[in-house]
Amino acid sequence: MKKLVVATKNVGKVQEIVDALADLPFEVVSLQDYPDAPDVEETGASFAENAILKAVAYADFTGELTLADDSGLEVDALDGAPGVFSSRYAPTVPQRNAKLLDAMKNVPDDRRAARFRCVVAIVEPGGTARTCEDSVEGVVSREPAGTGGFGYDPIFYIPSLGKSMAELSFVEKNAISHRGKALKKARKLLTKNI
Repeated sequence: MKKLVVATKNVGKVQEIVDALADLPFEVVSLQDYPDAPDVEETGASFAENAILKAVAYADFTGELTLADDSGLEVDALDGAPGVFSSRYAPTVPQRNAKLLDAMKNVPDDRRAARFRCVVAIVEPGGTARTCEDSVEGVVSREPAGTGGFGYDPIFYIPSLGKSMAELSFVEKNAISHRGKALKKARKLLTKNI
């Protein structure tokens, strides 16, 4: 069975990816299986550039087909911030959420539009990266809600569902999330590698 390296150590992200690709004939492994894997600095100016940087670096390091993603939250009232800096907006997840809520405290409800965006890159060692992208629209809530998910999920509210991302079940989240939708597109690319 062909290996597929998922270029992350984020347990929540790994679980979402494994679930989305479960029926494909790949042995899915993560960077946790490569303790000597170097850290790849996300120096790209876009989610696509960062996803490609990681996919190429880890495909070359492992010698295996590699899937990497870069994703984040884009807030219209903050000119798209935190954007590609979502994971570096503050040192910890609670601090990131608190910083974002503080930045949005005086923003009226009708100007709190935001989206999670995800770009998935897939590359064979020495090959050209192929990418797919998707997003989910919502608003930044005024306070956290829910205990599921990870990252900004507790403060990302989806009006059409009446819930934050953190209030959705794992199955509900994967069906509508930016990563879930991008992974559906990635499945089509991966089936060409079977």
